[in-house]
Amino acid sequence: MSNTNQAEPSPEADRRTVRINLGERSYDIHIGQNLLRQITDFVPVSLEKRSVFVLTDENVSIPHAGQVYEAVKAGKPHSVQLLALPPGEATKSMASLEQVIAWMLDHGVNRDSVLFAVGGGVIGDLAGFAAATVMRGIDFVQVPTTLLAQVDSSVGGKTGINMPQGKNLVGVFHQPISVVCDIDTLATLPRREILAGYAEIVKYGLIDDPSFFQWLEKEGQDVCAPKPGPAMKAIEISCRKKAEIVAADEKEKGMRALLNLGHTFGHALEGAAGYDGRLLHGEAVAIGMVLAMRLSHRMGLCEEKDISRVVEHLAAIGLPTEINMIFPPLETTPEELLGFMRHDKKVSMGRMIFIIANGIGKAHATHDAEQSDILEILKHSMDGP
Repeated sequence: MSNTNQAEPSPEADRRTVRINLGERSYDIHIGQNLLRQITDFVPVSLEKRSVFVLTDENVSIPHAGQVYEAVKAGKPHSVQLLALPPGEATKSMASLEQVIAWMLDHGVNRDSVLFAVGGGVIGDLAGFAAATVMRGIDFVQVPTTLLAQVDSSVGGKTGINMPQGKNLVGVFHQPISVVCDIDTLATLPRREILAGYAEIVKYGLIDDPSFFQWLEKEGQDVCAPKPGPAMKAIEISCRKKAEIVAADEKEKGMRALLNLGHTFGHALEGAAGYDGRLLHGEAVAIGMVLAMRLSHRMGLCEEKDISRVVEHLAAIGLPTEINMIFPPLETTPEELLGFMRHDKKVSMGRMIFIIANGIGKAHATHDAEQSDILEILKHSMDGP
């Protein structure tokens, strides 16, 4: 991955494009303002005479999906259908997948159809999975309307749904044909959703770019405001970093696992919360990144000051940093959380894989973490200092 200082975007630019290089499956990420009304300009296939489907959730359908629907209709498709599902992580389920596929089949889906996913990570993951499976695969366009989806889940082709045993355990890799990030959609988000997305931005600095993390320490409040210049810069840098990793390791056989920094802990917390809304994904990742840094310290890899910088920055932004900050409190134990981790996708040959760091910007994977250390870290975060 390249250093941030080598290619910093100009804050004055009102539109940027990031290329995901995957051979025949390559596509562009379009970042800018007022993109939804002209969305067909960012779709690399003609929609004329095609059956088009727009999947969204009930929170997004009026402000954003309606714009996409009208813009797509202007492309003279054979038909356009819109379906709005209930918002929230519980929608990313097998029942919802069946509902979406049945909806498309009932309305004449064929191999030339295009599915637009307009919403956050839940809609993007669910739509991608449906697009990958119906008719053995159709084109789909990611239209992420949350900060988290714009910098993470909409990019890279991961699709999937949750199961009672854990998060994202069923799914496939299916790349979109385009990603359209209209930062105007961020203006309609609750601040809590903005902060949840910001956690994933911080992740990119912690993985391999200490200069980006340092920039976020200075500009993070403006990113979360969100002010267009800083927000667009943070989104572009995050997308470029993910693009480089995905191009090098599309199916997560190696370095792409670095993108899971904080996620092994975070997914366990989400599972323990039952996806009931008390803990957003980005909030779980924020706590998970702190726990990952503490695990790194216990393994003798990073200094206490590195943990302090991460905790202080996340707390200053307004993100949780400890398990005991979750409300209502989780009714679980460190041992039960460890059980969720053992069901995580990042378990290989019975061994849990954690992303740890030798310091800020120096992340790597390990399967040598001691269970006793993990349990102690969890207990400390649940009990408080």
